[in-house]
Amino acid sequence: MSNKPVVVYGASGYTGRLICEYLREYNVPFVAAGRDEDKLTDSMQSWVPGIETANYEVVEVEHEVGALTDLFSGASVVLNTVGPFSRFGPEVVEAALAAGVHYTDTTGEQDWVITCDEKYGADFAAAGLLLSPGLAQMYTTGEIAAEIALEQPGLDTLDIAVFWGGSPTIASTQTILFNAALTEAKYLEQNAYVPFDPEAGHYHLNIPGQHEVALALPWGGTSHPVWYKNDPRVANVRALGGVFNRGLMLAVPQIVAGAIQATEGMGIEEKYAALAATASQVMSEMPPRENPRINKSMDSAHASGPLGRAHCVIHGRENYKQTGLLQAYAAYALLQQPPKKVGFASGCQAFGHRELLGQLMSFGLVQQPVLTID
Repeated sequence: MSNKPVVVYGASGYTGRLICEYLREYNVPFVAAGRDEDKLTDSMQSWVPGIETANYEVVEVEHEVGALTDLFSGASVVLNTVGPFSRFGPEVVEAALAAGVHYTDTTGEQDWVITCDEKYGADFAAAGLLLSPGLAQMYTTGEIAAEIALEQPGLDTLDIAVFWGGSPTIASTQTILFNAALTEAKYLEQNAYVPFDPEAGHYHLNIPGQHEVALALPWGGTSHPVWYKNDPRVANVRALGGVFNRGLMLAVPQIVAGAIQATEGMGIEEKYAALAATASQVMSEMPPRENPRINKSMDSAHASGPLGRAHCVIHGRENYKQTGLLQAYAAYALLQQPPKKVGFASGCQAFGHRELLGQLMSFGLVQQPVLTID
């Protein structure tokens, strides 16, 4: 049973460390939890600046519903970073519900977000608990841009682009492959999910702030179509993303195609193992701490309707730090008041897009949004 109000599950990972760093800055006590106590202790002591002033404890826990329920009991919020979430998420969500705690995660897996909505959302709502998967820079900052554009009435279509600079983490690399090999990427058309053409290849996008046309991919479909599926304002959502590194973007479809071909005919566990092995060939080491001169982000949302247009762009830096801050703020906010929406909800639906933007700006991670209205 936890004697801290917040549990960071997967605290030894790249994003988990950053969440702990920002929980310290919000002065929120937390449990750094995971499957290896020694690794957790080393991560906290070696990689979280100022950890000596944080109120925390390290707990090793088995990845099993009963053990996780015991750990979460007594806490108020669990922040989950253990993926792939379609594989490891159910135990954590079920334990959170059993323990009566709010749940957020950092997933980039559209199928897991849909599962949370359709399988678990009603139960969390009935319990008065928040279920918020995908609270992360690659999705939430773009959602903030979309919400600012949607402040203009009469707009029902969203065209979202998310770009960032730097190298993906080990977990992010696995997510890319698992998304591509195991699920369909979907967009929203007239409030229904429609699969992207898997043979379409790269999309070419005009990116605000640069002359060169950028290469983009559906990137698993992203969370945005799921969050807006039941929003009466919005009928159509398409989101694309990528990294500014053109060479890496050119290589991604080839890597994915090779992984899909190599896993044909395998059972699901064999596929996970094979895809993880392929991902480790691409990225097998923890990337360095983000450099604001290299790790830049750009979130662009075009909102349109029959008689109106709005375009919002948010330029930022250090996308993983943005994720760490968003997660830590979610816990900080939930300890003080109920979310704006219980059950399945996006970050903006749960906490407010202007509130989240204010946090990102106050920590110097994003610029003032640029809004153009036609």
